[in-house]
Amino acid sequence: MKNAVKVLQIAFTYIGTVVGAGFATGREILQFFTQYGKWGALTILLASVLFVWLGTKMMLLARSIRAESYEDLNRKLFGNRFGQILSLFTMIVLIGVNSVMLAGAGSVFQEHFGINYQIGLWITLTLTYILLGKGIDGVMKLNSLVVPMMITLSLAIIFNTAGSPGAARFLTLGTDHGLLATWASPLMYTAFNLSMAQAVLVPIGSRTENRRVIIWGGLLGGTGVGFMLMAGHFALSANMPGISQFEIPMGSIAQQMGTTIQLIYLVLIFMEIFSTFVADVYGVTLQLKQRLQLSPRLISACILLICYLTSQFGFSTLLSILYPAFGMFSLLWAVMLALYRQR
Repeated sequence: MKNAVKVLQIAFTYIGTVVGAGFATGREILQFFTQYGKWGALTILLASVLFVWLGTKMMLLARSIRAESYEDLNRKLFGNRFGQILSLFTMIVLIGVNSVMLAGAGSVFQEHFGINYQIGLWITLTLTYILLGKGIDGVMKLNSLVVPMMITLSLAIIFNTAGSPGAARFLTLGTDHGLLATWASPLMYTAFNLSMAQAVLVPIGSRTENRRVIIWGGLLGGTGVGFMLMAGHFALSANMPGISQFEIPMGSIAQQMGTTIQLIYLVLIFMEIFSTFVADVYGVTLQLKQRLQLSPRLISACILLICYLTSQFGFSTLLSILYPAFGMFSLLWAVMLALYRQR
C-alpha cells in the first residue's frame, strides 16, 4: 500500500509539473498539436511514449547517481565542464519559463476573477515562497490533490465535447503546415517539457529507494500527460478556429459547461500553474545551493524577484517566443538522455 501511494504521488507530480501555464490554459496544446489538424492525435501518441520512456529513464538515472540537483544529471550526460555550462543555461531557461508561469497566473486573475494583474502576481509569489519551505514533499502533496481533480474535469470536458456538432473534427481538421513541422513539433514539445521537468523529477528519483516505484510512477505519469493532452486537443479541435483567439482557451470551453464548472476549472488552472511554478523554483534553488554559500530562502526570494520582473511582457508573447526557442535547445538534451546507456 505504501508503495502504491508513492507511485501515485510520483505520477501526479510528473503530470502536475508538465501541466503548467501553457498546457492547462490550452495555449501549448494549440501551438504544438491542434494547429496541425488531424495529425494532432498521432503526434500526441508519439509524445506520450516519449514521456513514459524518457521521464522514467531520467528518474532512474538520478537514483543511480544520487543526484542532488539536475546539474549532477547534466554532468553525467555531458561531462563536468559541458554539463556545468548546460546546467547554467537550463537555469536561465527555467527562470524564463517560470516567468511565463507567473504571467499565466496573472492572466487567470485578471481575465476571469477580475483581480488586478499585478495583485495576482504578488499573490502567487507570496504563496510560492511559503510552500517552498516544505520542499519536494509539499509539491508532491499539492499535486496529489490537484491532478486527480484535473483528470476528472478533463473527463467531463470529453463527455461534453462528445455531444457537440464538432466532436469529430480532431479527425478531419485541416492544416497548412508540412509533415516536417508537424512531426518535429511533438519532439520539441516533449524534449522541452522533460528538460524543464528535470528540476523536479531528478530530486524525486534520487530520493526514491524502490526502483519499481519509479518505473510505475513514470509509466502512469507519462500516460496521464498523454491523456490530458488528448482531452485538450479533442475539445480545442471541436471549437477551432474561433477558440484560438482566447488567451485562456480551455477556460472558455469550460464556460460552455456552466458557471460553476468554469469557476472550478479556472481555480484548478491556477493551482496547476502554481504547483509547476513552485516545483521549478525549487529545482533552481537546489542547483544554486550547490554553487552559492547562501540561505535557500534568500536564493528563492531572489529567483522570485527575477521572475516577477521578467513577467511584465504578457503571457502569449512570452509563450510564443520562448517555448519554441527553448524546445530547440532541449532536443540536444533529450537525445543525450535517450542515447545514454546506464551501467
